Amino acid sequence: MIETDRLILTSWTLEEDDIRGCYEMAKDPDVGPNAGWKPHESLEESRKIIETIFMPYDVFAIREKATGKIIGSIGLENDRRREDVNSKELGYWLGKEYWGKGYMTEAAKAMIDYAFTKYDLVVLAIVTGPNNKRSQRVIEKCGFKFEGVQRRGYHILDGTDRDNLVFSMLREEWEEMKCIQD
Repeated sequence: MIETDRLILTSWTLEEDDIRGCYEMAKDPDVGPNAGWKPHESLEESRKIIETIFMPYDVFAIREKATGKIIGSIGLENDRRREDVNSKELGYWLGKEYWGKGYMTEAAKAMIDYAFTKYDLVVLAIVTGPNNKRSQRVIEKCGFKFEGVQRRGYHILDGTDRDNLVFSMLREEWEEMKCIQD
């Protein structure tokens, strides 16, 4: 569990509250397509995603501390662009009603600290689509540096291949930011 001022990040479970919480946020047609995945169509689909994608990896449910309600998800996966470097890739999504309130930046900063501390990373990467301006704003606020465009680097839900904007943060950049914040 990771705690911030307004959020609690917890491991996903197959309990009804987690499945329903995931489904309620991920069924919105404005949420998934920004990240390249289709909206969830059923509780069963959300359960399967929790079981096969979230639980085997370092993926957390984002919960509003005041209510305990699931409002999104954030996690780490292996960085496919740096196979021989100790690197992870950060990914996230947030329910639409929680956009624009600083929740994702708060969660992302906590996960950045977690990633560098737990895995002793050399680099942490993050990738988003050219049209996902909200995600790009979070990336900017968190201090990631733009690496470039990976042309046709992501196969999205409509069957097309999308360009990726690739960003990263080096360990020494994270350490410098931590010194400034502390």
